[in-house]
Parts: sequence; C-alpha cells; structure tokens
Amino acid sequence: MKIKKIQVAITFVLYALMAKAQQDPQYTQYMYNMSVLNPAYTTNERGLVNLGSLYRSQWQNVVGAPQTITFFAHAALNDKIETGFSIISDEIGEGALKESNFYTDFAYVLKMDSESNISLGLKAGFTSFEANFDGFVLPEFQDDSAFNENINSIFPNVGIGAFYTRPNFYAGISAPNLLTSKHLDNQDGIKRIGSEEIHLFFTSGYVYEVNPDLKLKPSIMSKIVQGSPISFDASFNVLFNDQFEGGLSYRWEDSIAAMFNFYVLPSIRLGYAYDYTLSNLGDFSSGTHEIFALFDLDLFGLKKGYDKSPRFY
Repeated sequence: MKIKKIQVAITFVLYALMAKAQQDPQYTQYMYNMSVLNPAYTTNERGLVNLGSLYRSQWQNVVGAPQTITFFAHAALNDKIETGFSIISDEIGEGALKESNFYTDFAYVLKMDSESNISLGLKAGFTSFEANFDGFVLPEFQDDSAFNENINSIFPNVGIGAFYTRPNFYAGISAPNLLTSKHLDNQDGIKRIGSEEIHLFFTSGYVYEVNPDLKLKPSIMSKIVQGSPISFDASFNVLFNDQFEGGLSYRWEDSIAAMFNFYVLPSIRLGYAYDYTLSNLGDFSSGTHEIFALFDLDLFGLKKGYDKSPRFY
C-alpha cells in the first residue's frame, strides 16, 4: 500500500509539472475565502480590517498530497474604495513543488440603488515557483532533462473581478491570474510545459431568513480552466442564532463535504470542513481537512454587527 501511495505522489508532481493546465487550489469553504478568489470582493464595513486564514490538507495519508495555506487582509477606505492583500502558498510532493502568490487587491464600489452595489477589482503581484528534485529517485531508463535542475523563479501576475451584492444575495466573477507564465519551456527540442493558465471563477450565494434565529444559506462556485474539467461546487448551510453554522457541500464527480463554523468571540469565527473523496483517489486517501479563522479588527469602535458582510449573510 505504501508503494502505491508513493506512486500516487509521484503522479501528482509529474502532473503538476507537465500538465497543460495547472489547476489552482480547491476550497470547500470558498465563501469564507472570497478575497483570495476575487479582488472585487467587498464588505462595505467602514472602520474594520477583515483578516482571514485558511489551511487545507488534501487527500490525507497520500504521500506528497497538496497542502494549501491562504491569508488575506482588507478594509474599506471609504464608501467607494476597498483595498488589501492576499497570499496563497500551495505545496505538492512534500516540498518537491511549491508555488506562492503575493497580491495587492483594489476594489472600486459603484452604487446601483439604495440596496445594491457592484464593485470592480484588480489584483497585482507576483508568483514564486520552486521545484526541488534532489530527493527524486527516477527509474534508470528515465532521461528527462526537465528533472535535471531545480527551479526557483518569480513571475509577475495580475487578476480582475466583479462582485455584486444586495442585503441577502451576492454574485461574483473573477480571473485571479491573467498572465500565463511558463514554469518550464522547450528544452532540447522537446516541448515541456508547466504554465499558469487563466482560471475563471463564478460564485454566488443567497440567504433566506426563516425567522430571526434561523437562516438558510445556499451557495455555488464554478471554476473553469482550459484543459481541465469544469469544477462545480454546490453548498447548503444553516445559520442558527447568528452564532453557529453547519452544512453540506458537493463537488461534481469529486467529493462530498460536511462543514461547520461558529463564533469564539464576537469578532472571531472558526470553521472546519471534511471532504470525503468520491473519485479513484478515495482508494488511497482518508479524506481532506480544511480549517479557517476569521478576525475583524475594529479600529474606531464603530462595529455594530455583522449584518453588512456577505461572508456572514
């Protein structure tokens, strides 16, 4: 069984290096990681700095399976401008491949009417890509120059997005990485490609208030990237007493997940999700774990509640 797990790990690395479309990380609790996906995401909460971090350990017990950490911080400067930054660190193969993204985010808010806004956003930053093959033991017949040298490169990147909000509804579309930088290029006349591909994300969510203590929160996310199947997530959460939330999620032909989150303090929320793999990788994996923490820093003592942010409603 361990040999099979190692074979799966090597497959991850080879796929990440040679695949035409390098997939960005998956997130089950995408609704609480929105700043990373869409630079146009806004909360319209003056005087607050919104901080958040998410950790995802994918396909437990598989050697070299992906691990992802994200961090974001953003704040409304005034009624029309929100800004911040986001960081994504994605590792495959226990250090064999590591990609880190560092972005500054800017969003401009346009007032549609008394209850709705649409914001336009821009990401700008750079991607650090590292490949370390020192620990690789390849078959004797393997003669691929792509594995002869380690890689440590930095590439510029930009992204765009749009985000629409009403009191109980949001919808967004974004492309966080518009520049298709090549990680590996043609060598010795052989075409080897490990490049960024443009990822298009669509997210939407709605809140139905059954009564003041019970709210239903369906949401969806779709990810489209050239050369890979469309990824589609459908989630359904229930919020109790504006304090505790639990629900289920389904990723098309890939996994099902259970999740919950709650307030530890009025300004701190913690969440956890467990994904059960439905694909063939389920034979090697005991599932995926994902945790997040959100923290709102009230700079001027203006905070009245969470009724403005689509992260909560």
